[in-house]
Amino acid sequence: MVNRIVLNETSYHGKGAIAEIAPEIKKRGFRKVFVCSDPDLIKFGVTSKVTDTLDAAGIKYTIYSEIKANPTIENVKNGVDAFKKSKSDCIVAIGGGSSIDTAKAIGIIASNPKFSNVRSLEGVAPTKNPSVPIIAVPTTAGTAAEVTINYVITDVRKNRKFVCVDPHDIPVVAVVDPDMMGSMPKGLTASTGMDALTHAIEGYITKGAWEMTDMFHIKAISLIAKHLRGAVANKPEGREGMALAQYIAGQGFSNVGLGIAHSMAHPLSALYDTPHGVACAILLPAVMKYNAKATGSKYRDIAAAMGIEGTEKMTAAQYRKAAIEAVQKLSEDVGIPQNLKGIVKEEDIGFLSESAFADACRPGNPRDTSAEEIAEIYRSLM
Repeated sequence: MVNRIVLNETSYHGKGAIAEIAPEIKKRGFRKVFVCSDPDLIKFGVTSKVTDTLDAAGIKYTIYSEIKANPTIENVKNGVDAFKKSKSDCIVAIGGGSSIDTAKAIGIIASNPKFSNVRSLEGVAPTKNPSVPIIAVPTTAGTAAEVTINYVITDVRKNRKFVCVDPHDIPVVAVVDPDMMGSMPKGLTASTGMDALTHAIEGYITKGAWEMTDMFHIKAISLIAKHLRGAVANKPEGREGMALAQYIAGQGFSNVGLGIAHSMAHPLSALYDTPHGVACAILLPAVMKYNAKATGSKYRDIAAAMGIEGTEKMTAAQYRKAAIEAVQKLSEDVGIPQNLKGIVKEEDIGFLSESAFADACRPGNPRDTSAEEIAEIYRSLM
């Protein structure tokens, strides 16, 4: 069997890393930058931390900010038009998954006009050309969109999210600067951090997992268990630890896929606008319980990475229970809701379950499932 790894051409990590953006732009010969960033980041001066460095370096740019928290087909279409009008030759994406995912879709369509119908990008689209070069600057510690070959777009008309998987969309440069994440409120820090943990755990147990991605995922789980509580408390070491942890998780799951925690989270965001990280965090323990017997001894490793001692002496039932409880405890400690009460309506479960079953993340789940079994997981959390 042949396994593939796709990673950024270059990545920068650590405080002050945004200083490397202007030199990267110049040495690559780019003439004008298309900046993708959401309205709130612009309003609160986060985007300007990067654009100020472009100004100082004399680099021309245009800002595109028509980006929603769950970016839509319309956001992408308008972005493609704005990109063409700007006559830019590269993109700097500043933000969480929403900004970076929007940038990826814009960059892919600009380089592959035959895919101007955004829906045609769903799944593994046979694009021919690499995206317009993207420099991705995350402002949240969770999605790892800066290092993945995936992006997610919302189809408002159909009340669904669809996942696009394309090696051509990976940013050429990732700039992971914890200083860009310092303005995240506690709730967003918690939810994006739990999204990163879901990436690491699902990536570790997915059907496509192998030795190299296992290495990334176990390290990410360990770092998240160590640093997420501190990040939520806005401690510098917590911010720095989570900035690295979420990127490492992205290195892994981008290349092997995820599972039904993500496929179930996507329709919750599409239908109810539930924040993606919150949805993942609520679902993760229940999905771990559902998958436990299909994961061999991997929950022993997860429990140990979460800080549980004595796992080598535990039975399978004990270490699986310990891993799930450790995840649940971390979620509780950072203030994540523990169920779907007040979110999911009984009359929507059929639609949610069918959407989750059709989602691109579902086939990677370690346990084969059905829409009916997915429906029961939703119900168990109500």
